[in-house]
Amino acid sequence: MATESGTPGEHDTGRGGVFSDRILTVPNALSLLRLIGIPVFLWLMLVEHADGWAFALLIASGFTDFLDGKLARLLDQSSRLGALLDPLVDRLYLVTTLAAFVARGLIPWWLAVILIARDLVLTVTLSVYKRRELPAPEVIYLGKAATFALMSGLPWLLTGEMDWAGAGFGWAFGWALLIWGTVLYVWTGVLYVGQAVAVARSTPPVPHRGS
Repeated sequence: MATESGTPGEHDTGRGGVFSDRILTVPNALSLLRLIGIPVFLWLMLVEHADGWAFALLIASGFTDFLDGKLARLLDQSSRLGALLDPLVDRLYLVTTLAAFVARGLIPWWLAVILIARDLVLTVTLSVYKRRELPAPEVIYLGKAATFALMSGLPWLLTGEMDWAGAGFGWAFGWALLIWGTVLYVWTGVLYVGQAVAVARSTPPVPHRGS
């Protein structure tokens, strides 16, 4: 599994997990577009209350998040930058979206706390690998599915606030995806913690020179 700004993430490393130093790749361009979309989304949600456009932006973000990992494998364009950028943008999008939804009263604050706490716990587990000079664990693809479900469920939940015939369906479908995504997100977090505990028990830390 790739790192996400110092924490485990769900970015697919591509063929054989081999990274290149390439910067100008299609997956990296998609990640950059998603990054630019974060302040735009906050402006739409909290300033303009343009829920329709915010919905469209979140759908596009979720689709490109899924697409960039596929393209990294298909085009053999996995890169070190992508391994960092994609999961970082995932986390930024998730945190900012949760904050906006809590601010608008669309989801309870404790749900946002659970999801954010999961990532904070995984941040702590990274020290286990760093002290042993080991790479972060391999991707659990279920974690990528959990992120996709969350980032798909939230915009559908947003449609429940709109004045249209499908508002009831959007609200119900959004909560179904949100609950499913949250369960998967927490479960994969437990799996990652279990891997870190197993490594800590089986592999001693590498002593630092001069210590």
